[in-house]
Amino acid sequence: MVVLAASIISKSGKEIFTALVSRQFVDMSRIRIEGLLAAFPKLVGSGKQHTYVETENVRYVYQPIESLYLLLVTNKQSNILEDLDTLRLLSKVIPEFSASLDEEGICKYAFELIFAFDEVISLGHKENVTVAQVKQYIEMESHEERLHKLIERGKMDKGGYSSLQSMGSMGSIGRMDSGFGNDTGISSGNNFGSGSGFGLSSDIDSFSTKSKGKASAAVSAPSKGMGMKLGKNQRANQFLESLKAEGEVIVEDVRPSGNPGSRSAAPPPTDPITLTTEEKLSVTLKRDGGVSDFDVQGTLSLQVLNQDDAFIQVQVASRDNPEIKFKTHPNINKELFSNENILGLKDPNRPFPAGQSGDGLGLLKWRLQSKDESDVPLTINCWPSVSGNETYVNIEYEASSMFDLQNVVISVPLPALREAPNVKQIDGEWRFDSRNSMLEWSIVLIDDSNRSGSMEFVVPPADSSVFFPISVRFSATTTFSDMKVVNIVPLKGQGQGGSGPKFTQRTQLVTENYQVV
Repeated sequence: MVVLAASIISKSGKEIFTALVSRQFVDMSRIRIEGLLAAFPKLVGSGKQHTYVETENVRYVYQPIESLYLLLVTNKQSNILEDLDTLRLLSKVIPEFSASLDEEGICKYAFELIFAFDEVISLGHKENVTVAQVKQYIEMESHEERLHKLIERGKMDKGGYSSLQSMGSMGSIGRMDSGFGNDTGISSGNNFGSGSGFGLSSDIDSFSTKSKGKASAAVSAPSKGMGMKLGKNQRANQFLESLKAEGEVIVEDVRPSGNPGSRSAAPPPTDPITLTTEEKLSVTLKRDGGVSDFDVQGTLSLQVLNQDDAFIQVQVASRDNPEIKFKTHPNINKELFSNENILGLKDPNRPFPAGQSGDGLGLLKWRLQSKDESDVPLTINCWPSVSGNETYVNIEYEASSMFDLQNVVISVPLPALREAPNVKQIDGEWRFDSRNSMLEWSIVLIDDSNRSGSMEFVVPPADSSVFFPISVRFSATTTFSDMKVVNIVPLKGQGQGGSGPKFTQRTQLVTENYQVV
């Protein structure tokens, strides 16, 4: 007792019908539905507003809509009164999404009509909805979509502003070339050289007025010393923007990270201001004990959604560790950061960039290097021993109390095996990667309840060096620097002198290269 399919059919001739839209609500092959729709023109009559016809297996309930037919295909056990009610509701829904009831209008809004059919009919049964509710459900606002559009709009506005600046700079350089060029055709790039340090802005303005009205010669490309470098030319930018306007998905160029798989992509920011603290950990431990290499590189990045919220300063606090070396962005006031731990631009009248993608603008970087084994968050001990025709491998870990480690994976190389190793005991889960001959030991969370753990497995006789290097990856929500954002200080607009704007801080420690060799 269900509706099998809902279709919109166009009549283009005496016995020529074309299916424009068809939505199936039960499991049905394409050949089956095409056969049912092809049989309908032979059964339909004329001169009736809405009626039905039956075959041995199905019932066609239809209604003419101008030059179209709205058709429901049901089984013969279906309640025809309910089917007629469903037909009437669909006939009212269609004009809400397609202004013109012809082939062109229906094909243009085909997907919207299919979505509307899904709201009216679920699993072959009519839903208790009205036309207004269907329209509301289809047009329902998405917070994620609105946020994405705001970010994209900010990118486009920034890109357009940068393009105008670039065009203005190129025009100014062209005027300089025409003003300074001589009859011999020597370009200005050769006159100034690459080491010139005079102020370009004032001299460009003063000489640009002299060159007005003169026939401009062919402008040579600026030399490297002029500092004019563009990531993409104007024509490429216009082409990409036109593709975006047509709905194409354009992947922007991003800086390659050291290990793309070390962390999952962060969700898009939802608050006006988002600050991200990330530390990447590179550690090389010796199999017999000791630290060969320990390096932590951290960054504090800022993302601002709207330009109005970008007139700010960021007050931070961190762990008092003289081994951590900080380095600010060139545009940050270093003296203000050194004296008051406040990150602000050298020019307080300038805002921070808004609408940036990825991790945002890097405000602060730091680095920590050490040879102290007590700084290592996770140590691994591997003890292979041969007994008869088998090799017993015991591995244990010990975690520092400084961090709660998440999604820990310890990858142990194995000799070439046809079958998985015999795991005798394990604290956690294990997986055998036969293609790479690797045993992966997984622990979802290491906290105070399991600061230490062990695993024992058995493989055929093998040399102890086969089980190295052991690779480790994990993440944590605390960092070595313990970098915290204490407050956001507004410089302009609402909130000046009072409470700062709303912000979110994300903190993550990830492994970039963590091995036992």
